Amino acid sequence: MKTEFERQYEIISRGAVEMLPEGEFQERLKKSIDENKPLRVKQGFDPTAPDIHLGHTVGIRKLKQFQDLGHKIVLIIGDYTGLIGDPSGRSATRPQLPYEKIMANAETYQKQFFKILDKSKTEVHFNGEWFAKMSFKEVMELAAKFTVARILERDDFDKRFKAGNPISVHELMYPLMQAYDSVAIKADVEIGATEQKFNLLTGREIQLDYGITPQVILTLPVLVGVDGINRMSKSLGNYIGIDEPPSEIFGKVMSIPDNLIFSYFELATDISTKNLADVKAQLEDMTHNPMLVKKQLGEILVSMYHSPAAGRKAREDFEKVFSKKEIPDEVPEFNCDRLGGRIWIVKLLTESKLTASSGEARRLIQGGGVAINGEKVSDDKYEFEPKDGMLVKVGKRRFLRLKC
Repeated sequence: MKTEFERQYEIISRGAVEMLPEGEFQERLKKSIDENKPLRVKQGFDPTAPDIHLGHTVGIRKLKQFQDLGHKIVLIIGDYTGLIGDPSGRSATRPQLPYEKIMANAETYQKQFFKILDKSKTEVHFNGEWFAKMSFKEVMELAAKFTVARILERDDFDKRFKAGNPISVHELMYPLMQAYDSVAIKADVEIGATEQKFNLLTGREIQLDYGITPQVILTLPVLVGVDGINRMSKSLGNYIGIDEPPSEIFGKVMSIPDNLIFSYFELATDISTKNLADVKAQLEDMTHNPMLVKKQLGEILVSMYHSPAAGRKAREDFEKVFSKKEIPDEVPEFNCDRLGGRIWIVKLLTESKLTASSGEARRLIQGGGVAINGEKVSDDKYEFEPKDGMLVKVGKRRFLRLKC
């Protein structure tokens, strides 16, 4: 029979890369259980782009595990750190976003956090709550607690410095600002991706300087995007957004390389340890088609962020289109009268929202990714006389029926 500490530690450590300092994390957890005093577990998010994607959920789902075990979750929305942008892993200074844009992005975060977490049990703060009130004297006092030499120990800064690439002074403040967040909310635990390790450890040092018991840290793997190369990112376009339509989530999952299937199951789903072992065995069995496992993954992910019925339907629609070469049961319609007379294909794609811009529309057309009634359109200047019922297909998953 497992003790409560063993049970919690097994859940919390699943998928973790490091729990630091070694031994201290376990001691802090055990003390929390023995004294019936929940840990304050923190993670920060800079809303530098709208919407939460699966890469974000690696940490949020770990927070959910802590929450389900009775600990207190504290989310920090970085309206002030977002003005800098985390320099971790960056080879150049991030462009600064207007504050209004950051706050607009933050709105989507606040809604989507609670697709996973229990809102009634979650504490949410904007770090502008404390940074906006700081005097310049207090900023200097914070800056005095760390040296440039220590900050230049960071691999990303060190590479930029040696290469002669500029490093703006405001970027050097980022680790200190993230660390001060831990002071402000008195974090016991902070979690983040492996590339955040320097910032997380800085939090321990700064808490000590302010007379607060230093946090322990837990690092998690970075989720690779659907391109199979880079970390999942909105700016790289290799992401799966949790608020996207079921067909889009499922279709994007089908596009990930086979070697990422297991890590997506481990980091992005809630399947049990036993079922995870079954997935691994299936993927290692050369007689088993990995596409079947990938379809299972797609259905699970759609079910998590929409519903089990939506997950089943997304799978059925995908199989109709790709396995049986059929058209989905539900295809959105577009009223031709909105454009009047002959239709320019680029305008149709943008007006109907099948593409986000005319540039994207042209690229898809030139790449052979657009068809009308099964016939490819290869000329981005193409115009046609619309007829009721015409079927427009864009890429592999997007359809539109003309209503004239």
